[in-house]
Amino acid sequence: MSGHSKWATTKHKKAAIDAKRGKLFAKLIKNIEIAAKMGGPDLTGNPTLFDAVQKAKKQSVPNKNIDSAVKRGGGLEGTGVNYETIMYEVYGPAGVAFLVECLTDNKNRAAMEVRTAVSRNGGTLADPGSVSRLFTRKGVIVVPKSQEKDGSVSEVSEDMVLEATLDAGAEDVDDQAESFRVISEATDVVAVRTSLQTAAIDYDSADVEFVPSMEIPVDKDAAVKVLKLADALEDLDDVQNVFTNVDIPDDVMAQLDDDDEE
Repeated sequence: MSGHSKWATTKHKKAAIDAKRGKLFAKLIKNIEIAAKMGGPDLTGNPTLFDAVQKAKKQSVPNKNIDSAVKRGGGLEGTGVNYETIMYEVYGPAGVAFLVECLTDNKNRAAMEVRTAVSRNGGTLADPGSVSRLFTRKGVIVVPKSQEKDGSVSEVSEDMVLEATLDAGAEDVDDQAESFRVISEATDVVAVRTSLQTAAIDYDSADVEFVPSMEIPVDKDAAVKVLKLADALEDLDDVQNVFTNVDIPDDVMAQLDDDDEE
């Protein structure tokens, strides 16, 4: 789930230790197949595919799975993939807005599963445009502060990230405790990512996401309900991304973390 910047950090930390690694792998593989189909199987000439492969490698997807996905998507191995992108707009608990991005080979199945997850977890499907108007497509690159190179660990500062990305199109750099989130226009995400590589700065992910124009702060009870709905949606095989405008304050996040540890 992508929404408040603090949650974005939590999401990336969670993804690395997610027990549902099989589902995560399947979604990453699907992204590779689509990227290869749209722009061809050559990583050097297809920046979207390059980023999809890098993201999969960072999550330890086996190289043979990645190579097969590139070949399938590029039409080099058997029947090519045929997925359709569908966006569902949802209002959840406390009026929190959700954009649910599906990538599916069965539109009816995806619709039924999303509707069921939403209705069972306190949400309602919204009219087209009522939720999407609250979001803007942006490039989002997550840069870890601690970076390991050649066996040693070094720290990256906000100034270093700004210096490397400003001329490439970075609009803002958010401090998220353990990482920085670099925001750019969607069309500039490849240039910003490339500028980081040129400066020898590693990144965890480089994606085009829907960033909310305004966030809704929630208390603990509402946060629990919002996260339950988000988890139910992200568990669906056809759901690739869940974007939300929820703002979970630091003190509420701390309470949730304490509950998890009990």
